[in-house]
Amino acid sequence: MGIDEMMEEVRAGLARLEPAAAHAAAQEPGAFLVDTRPEYQRRAGGELPDAIVIERNHLEWRLDPASPGHIPEATSTAIRWIVLCNEGYASTLAADSLRRLGLTVSTDVIGGFQAWVAAGLPTDKPASPRPPRGPGSADPETSYSNSVTRP
Repeated sequence: MGIDEMMEEVRAGLARLEPAAAHAAAQEPGAFLVDTRPEYQRRAGGELPDAIVIERNHLEWRLDPASPGHIPEATSTAIRWIVLCNEGYASTLAADSLRRLGLTVSTDVIGGFQAWVAAGLPTDKPASPRPPRGPGSADPETSYSNSVTRP
């Protein structure tokens, strides 16, 4: 199986959201928008005001409620994690990975950040991108730590 076939198979199992639907869903209780784009993409393109920033390489550890590295919002496997990347490819694979962990209502945004911007949805362009969220603190300014032994 090649990557195109894999993406088709994974997407068939996800209830993917168009950007406007993702924006609305993220306002509902028990749902969170997660921006997995690396810092250079957030610096260049801007950020989503209400998104939790977690770079892709830490995603499963931050969102799995059983992980010692989870963020405070990761309280249940019933949380609806709406993952967003730049164009909607890496987020598909990330949402599938979360579902395999038991976070069964995880999904992603069709077209990613680029489609979000094209839809005219809210973005911010801070002087410096917010740091990715780390374990234990809801304050993104103080929660990132390079001293965590696990990703």
